[in-house]
Amino acid sequence: MTRTRPRATRVAAALLACGLLAAGCSRGADDRGSSVPSPSPSTSVDHGSHEDTAAQPARSRPLRAGERIVRVAMPKPYTPSAPYGAGTDDYRCFVLDPHLAEDSFITGLNILPGTRKVVHHVILFRLPPGSEAAAEQMDESDPGEGWTCFGGTGLENEEAVQDAPWLGAWAPGGKEQVMARDVGVPMQAGSKVIMQVHYNLLAGPKPDVTSAQLRLAPGTKDLAALQTVLLPAPVELPCRPGHDQNRLCDRDAAVEDAETRFGPAGQAANYLHFLCGRLHPGPVQTCDQKVRRPETVRAVAGHMHLLGRSIKIQVNPGTDRARTVLDIPTWDFDNQGAKPVDPVRLEPGDTVRVTCHHDQHLRDLLPAFRNQPERYVVWGEGTTDEMCLGILLVTRP
Repeated sequence: MTRTRPRATRVAAALLACGLLAAGCSRGADDRGSSVPSPSPSTSVDHGSHEDTAAQPARSRPLRAGERIVRVAMPKPYTPSAPYGAGTDDYRCFVLDPHLAEDSFITGLNILPGTRKVVHHVILFRLPPGSEAAAEQMDESDPGEGWTCFGGTGLENEEAVQDAPWLGAWAPGGKEQVMARDVGVPMQAGSKVIMQVHYNLLAGPKPDVTSAQLRLAPGTKDLAALQTVLLPAPVELPCRPGHDQNRLCDRDAAVEDAETRFGPAGQAANYLHFLCGRLHPGPVQTCDQKVRRPETVRAVAGHMHLLGRSIKIQVNPGTDRARTVLDIPTWDFDNQGAKPVDPVRLEPGDTVRVTCHHDQHLRDLLPAFRNQPERYVVWGEGTTDEMCLGILLVTRP
């Protein structure tokens, strides 16, 4: 087990790019700032005849003292396609340059999907100066703009579950995200941004230019650094009796099919069990993680796909210190924003549990599953695959 766990951790960290969420947002009255004109984009892009695919700069909430807004966008239109020749999903990563001359904090962002018919979700990752050459190599090794990046950017390390390099994300229902006044995501001078876009091809391959507006504050500002902790759990959803004649109702065949569509990330279903324990097929899955260092939870979020019914995140379940920090009894795929919480202090050794409930019966009701045979559902990158993911936005001493 000790020889396998590092590889499992890397894979689990890489597979966690999904249709996600906001970062440590606050929508309270104390986030009001002085009124300023809507800023001009700092990065202009010539979209040529594809200009209709580029989201226009959005009017932002008023800036607070010292903040400015920088716009970054994909350098040219990208037309998605299934990179392995099968499936209806494409994950693509692009390097964007906000031209940071000094250390800064990201204190908010607004991701603007260009062609919403094909953009399923967007995640922004921090690219520190020391990793730039590796990202350039990934880009150069893959023809066309950007590179294929199912499961993550391809640059994650073993700590990417406890310290995910996320800046923020957009998913259906997502809006501008403004963090609480006392927190920010640190960015070194010279850092760039990796934008991962999940394209769903059910509506056909249409060109896209997705962009983002980054709210920046000086690195000298007295802010607590916001970190992202990822809490994955397996998805092991067998076919229903009477619907189990399809070859893909066999788990091994389903995992093999995921690998065909997503490359090595398709094996995520197997590696998750190194993090979460034995395989237990069924509609409800759970996973416990131990807290490694002192931290304070500032916001929480959950992520599933279309077969999700409910998701819950608990701290120290079954003890006299038990607390539920997220409880979504009726999952809404179109409302995946993070939820600010009263600060919750966690200490090393505390347990955090994520629990998800999925339901094969939902495929009878949803257009996305029309004409698709039932399958054994495991963790997968596609819109009609599934995930179970809790997210904590934390600060640490």
